[in-house]
Amino acid sequence: MFIRSVLSTTLVAATLLSATGLHAESVRWARSSDPATLDPHAVNLNTNVTLLHQVYEPLVLRTADGKLQPGLATAWKISADPTVWEFKLRPGVKFHDGATLSADDVVFSIQRAKTATSAWKTLLAPVVEVRRVDALTVQIKTSGPNLVLPNTLTNLFIVNAAWAKGHQSEQPQDVSGKDENFATRNENGTGPYQLVSREPDTRTVFKQFPGYWGKGQVPLEVTEIVYLPIKSPATRIAALLSGEVDFVQDVPAQDVARLKADAGLRVTEGLENRTIYLGLNVGAKELKYSDVKGKNPLADARVREAFGLAIDREALRTAVMRGLSVPAGIITPQFVHGYEKGFDTWPKPDVAQAKKLLADAGYPSGFGITLHCPNNRYVNDEAICTAVSGFLARIGVKATVAARPIAQHATAINQADTDFYLYGWAAPTFDSAYIFDYLVHTRGKDGRGSANAIGYSNAETDAKIASLATEGDAKKRDATIHSIWQTVQKEGFYLPLHHQVLDYAMQRKLDIPVNPEDAIFFKNVKVAAP
Repeated sequence: MFIRSVLSTTLVAATLLSATGLHAESVRWARSSDPATLDPHAVNLNTNVTLLHQVYEPLVLRTADGKLQPGLATAWKISADPTVWEFKLRPGVKFHDGATLSADDVVFSIQRAKTATSAWKTLLAPVVEVRRVDALTVQIKTSGPNLVLPNTLTNLFIVNAAWAKGHQSEQPQDVSGKDENFATRNENGTGPYQLVSREPDTRTVFKQFPGYWGKGQVPLEVTEIVYLPIKSPATRIAALLSGEVDFVQDVPAQDVARLKADAGLRVTEGLENRTIYLGLNVGAKELKYSDVKGKNPLADARVREAFGLAIDREALRTAVMRGLSVPAGIITPQFVHGYEKGFDTWPKPDVAQAKKLLADAGYPSGFGITLHCPNNRYVNDEAICTAVSGFLARIGVKATVAARPIAQHATAINQADTDFYLYGWAAPTFDSAYIFDYLVHTRGKDGRGSANAIGYSNAETDAKIASLATEGDAKKRDATIHSIWQTVQKEGFYLPLHHQVLDYAMQRKLDIPVNPEDAIFFKNVKVAAP
């Protein structure tokens, strides 16, 4: 198989290390897709973030149970000024080129992540100033008292300022075009692994960084990582079964049972901090991908309600997801602050009522629309879309599934070039404001709304969302979060389908538990002796 030839160099290297008596463990890691770029601020997708956590690091990290822990910052606190957070940096940290981490790198990285081509500018919208106090102290000033700023920094990677400037990469890559910068295919982080080679859509190899500050504090038993994007689920699982890969992160639901039955493998399972949903374009005067001309059927609340009544979430859970999902009525899972069980309800399918609503809205015979869908990102994503298309057909809506790789799909959503789409969203801050900032706030206003492809815009709701970044009273803030969720639930411009359950499959020598953020930190992975 092609995978074996791709890995030959790595296997030879591992053999040579073993012959010299050195302990070396190479882990071959397979996923369904490859990051479009290595630029740490260009894309906000789990595929990118998880890979880049091996080479770059944030100021603050989050444990699997949701607690914050030191990263490149050892301590943080609100200063005498309630709008200023102060971070103390870890001394002696080296970048992969040997440069020493300083406050200047942190200031540069946050400023870089706030620029127009950054996927993180929405997250950093409350930040008005970043300043160096001394070599190991940074202050971040926000537009008002911000209770959750450290929570927003867990995936915000720090780059070496001199390196980026020296390679004309001061701005993040604009992934909406074809332009690249030096950071697209190169890196200079502080993480436990450094880049050896990069072959997009084929393999990426990392080796352990000998100057890593965390030596002696974390296991570091994995000395080499070979990242293999394998789009085909069947090929991905076959490679695991044959021993050609060691770890598969994206396991199809239909393969979980047989992998669990294999004594040579280990399967771990858990609920992800992610909800899979359908987005409906409510803002356009006319839909681009529909046969209805001169008006927008999705702007009618009756049509949106009809769509919701047509979908059988329990059938999705049993028939498509093989029981590996939790039906959802809200676009956030239980991990996130602001989640309320009372919101997490959904209607029973009612085809007759859905047809009546469509007829009342002026579409007695339904209409045609394109359902855009990723085919290599979420568990059984294309199969979910096919099932949704079938549900809608029962009420006369002809939803044509257009499946595409997640890189293309995410770009289309970022450009609002879709009317009806499947997507998944997590809240790495573990706070509802993250969801509102990206998905609900008016697109482009105050740097927010970058993933709002539905065209929803409400000035009153925008004001409430913005206030979450400056409200210092926790009770008032929680009341505002509740109010915003009430609006989101009432409007129905997002149709939640399910909270995603994850399964990881691996050779027995590994034991990698499912992380709610679907994040892997190979520096913490222990490898059983042969």
